[in-house]
Amino acid sequence: MIESRDPESVIDLTRQGVESAYALIKSKVKITPVLTNESISTIATGSDDVPTTFFFKCENFQKGGAFKIRGAMHALEKLRSEELDNGVITHSSGNHAQALAIAAKAKGVKAYIVMPSNSARSKIEATQSYGGHITFSGPTAPEREYVTETIRKKTNARLIPPYDHPHIILGQGTVLLELMSQTQAEYGHKLDAVIVPVGGGGLLAGCALAAHGTGVRVFAAEPALADDCSRGIETGQREPNVTTTTVADGLRTPVGVINFPIIQKYVEKVLTVSEEEILAAMRLVLERMKIVVEPSAAVPLAVALSDRWKKDGVKGNIGIVFSGGNVDLDKIADLLKKP
Repeated sequence: MIESRDPESVIDLTRQGVESAYALIKSKVKITPVLTNESISTIATGSDDVPTTFFFKCENFQKGGAFKIRGAMHALEKLRSEELDNGVITHSSGNHAQALAIAAKAKGVKAYIVMPSNSARSKIEATQSYGGHITFSGPTAPEREYVTETIRKKTNARLIPPYDHPHIILGQGTVLLELMSQTQAEYGHKLDAVIVPVGGGGLLAGCALAAHGTGVRVFAAEPALADDCSRGIETGQREPNVTTTTVADGLRTPVGVINFPIIQKYVEKVLTVSEEEILAAMRLVLERMKIVVEPSAAVPLAVALSDRWKKDGVKGNIGIVFSGGNVDLDKIADLLKKP
């Protein structure tokens, strides 16, 4: 059991906490599909005697196009109505921005959103369409946080962090609760492992809590150009800053303070992949599965198809979390061009 650092209360971050979060938000989020693909699983199996079957949790079909609505909705559901009187505020490159705008609209409150100026155009437009009031900032975490705090002081809006908060973590962990349940109910299989992308670490930490005690092994997937989580695990010290231009824009943030010890304790390994591997995985999903995922969502599959995974990873039934599908359609052709 790991205690959060929530200044208002002590929240035990456990699998039971994830289950309680799911009971609270289940009717407010989509139960997204779990898909398989024989072609991609065959590529992963190769000449091995033990077959690999991938079970893809498609959060690209979620409200707002990504898993983030789970944490945002849970965070708002845990607040009293008077705590929402001045609205809510966050900083995000796009997916949490959209999620909070949707959740705030459902609650009838104002959402102030700080977005890096280099955010994907589609995510900016979507956030605006959901009613978010956007202010732009520089791309780094300190720049985002400075602008957010400035606006928060002016408005007294309630801060809803994108990943470094216990209610966010518990909400995001519901992704794995669903994936495990659906894999068993729809396919008759128990997961052996799951690969989850890591940026700020809310999704990874939540899934690690959800997996604890179930026998499902949890692995993290990270761009090599934004490998702060991998380096932090190696050194035993959280890396507080990330400066990167990785195509996986949703993973450009450092792992959160609350998330890091959860990841240290419950995640088996963090594996990194190149930009070329990320884009190749994204292209493979479009070609073989006929669905669109954003670069950040393709990182777990890139790991699963890498030589490093084939050497150190797990065979059998592997969960792959497609975290979202928010990508600029006018840029997708350039992204997916073969080198």
